[in-house]
Amino acid sequence: MQKDHPVIIPVILAGGSGTRLWPLSRECHPKQLLPLVNDKTMLQNTLLRVQGLKGVSLPIVVCTEEHRFLVAEQVRAIGCAATIIIEPVGRDTAPAVAVAALEAVGQNEEAIILVLPADHVIDNEMNFAEAVARGVSFASHGQPVTFGIVPQSPHTGYGYIKKGSEISGAEPPVFAVDGFVEKPSLEKAREYLAEGYLWNSGMFLFPAAGFLATLKEFEPTMADCVARAYVARTHDLDFTRLDSLAFSESPANSVDYAVMERVRDTVVVPLDCSWSDVGSWEALWEIGEQDAQGNVFIGNVLAEGVSGCYIHAGDKLVAAIGLSNHIIVETKDALLVAAKDRTQEVKAIVKRLTLEKRDEVRLHKKVFRPWGSYECVDSGDRFQVKRIMVNPGATLSLQRHFHRAEHWVVVKGTAHITNSEQTIILTENQSTYIPLGAKHRLKNPGTIPLEIVEIQTGSYLGEDDIERLEDLYGR
Repeated sequence: MQKDHPVIIPVILAGGSGTRLWPLSRECHPKQLLPLVNDKTMLQNTLLRVQGLKGVSLPIVVCTEEHRFLVAEQVRAIGCAATIIIEPVGRDTAPAVAVAALEAVGQNEEAIILVLPADHVIDNEMNFAEAVARGVSFASHGQPVTFGIVPQSPHTGYGYIKKGSEISGAEPPVFAVDGFVEKPSLEKAREYLAEGYLWNSGMFLFPAAGFLATLKEFEPTMADCVARAYVARTHDLDFTRLDSLAFSESPANSVDYAVMERVRDTVVVPLDCSWSDVGSWEALWEIGEQDAQGNVFIGNVLAEGVSGCYIHAGDKLVAAIGLSNHIIVETKDALLVAAKDRTQEVKAIVKRLTLEKRDEVRLHKKVFRPWGSYECVDSGDRFQVKRIMVNPGATLSLQRHFHRAEHWVVVKGTAHITNSEQTIILTENQSTYIPLGAKHRLKNPGTIPLEIVEIQTGSYLGEDDIERLEDLYGR
């Protein structure tokens, strides 16, 4: 293969829970899978961003078991294709990149991987493409490349890269890396800004084979565990599953610590663009379209005497009076009100919700499943009412419950229902009763979404009261 036309395989890291953007971002539907800056999700924007790069091949998306169907649907919805690899457990970014590198080498031994988090905002995509092209010329000759954002302010939420000597012959300039620095104090951040440091973007270019060799040198246990997990992989529908035991035995570490801070020939390509990793609500305010008073309003918002605020109304009218520098985020089951300069502390609320095992940390009222979605509309002692939507052609698992009975009423569409030994077809305004312990299944045989109202009654109504007997989705 000619060095001037290498194959670039984007590696999109789509794991993580995005806790600092609670209550919009939750464990089962995190920020990378949400439309936070336009009508596309963060993952979709990232996939679209790499499509126009020269020499780019089919991307690899690494995600969690819980998010796999959301990821697959979002890839499909924008007309893309991707290899989707499921992490059995989270082990930080280095093992995830290593798995993707093994997949890339299997496709092309000389492939270069472009590692991108799925949750970044980059406004100037032309500058991004030019920076990648500059980086490829170094990565194709074996050098690891990182991208340093030209800073707009002395930010304390980002790590920094200290530039070394300018590399001759590179235009615009590319630099050797003289060091990586942790998130600094404000005073230190000002010093770094004055000295020409760059923000550490967490975006990298490596020869895939070179990355694996470097990992084997510095993190042999990790390299071995990941290799065993990949060799024992299986294919499930559109997904690649790794061996859970082998992957779980891998140490957890980031690409920065495991590789980038240890190699000596790393270069940094400066990237001058409007960039954010959207690490807080304040960050979303910074990149949002502000009005004359410095406000960013999303949804149904009425404001009087409000300045410097970010207000996100999900379902209700949000009215605000006489506020400055606040964050207000409303969803169906939670309301966040915070001082704008303290939004990093949202993680403390998430920690408390986790300790108390509250559903609000994991799920929205509307929960997405591979077959569609459901939403709890009412609940009380021994009853719960849900609105269920089944996609055209989709089928729920054959299942039964041990603590509840269910009554289904078709609101829209056609339902193909298995109820014990009986199979029936129901249309709008028709219903059926599913006794406790009965085997049952719901299918949408039509071409429009099927909507039903489900009334549950029983002594326990938790989502874990389910025994799946058959399931198309391997759950």
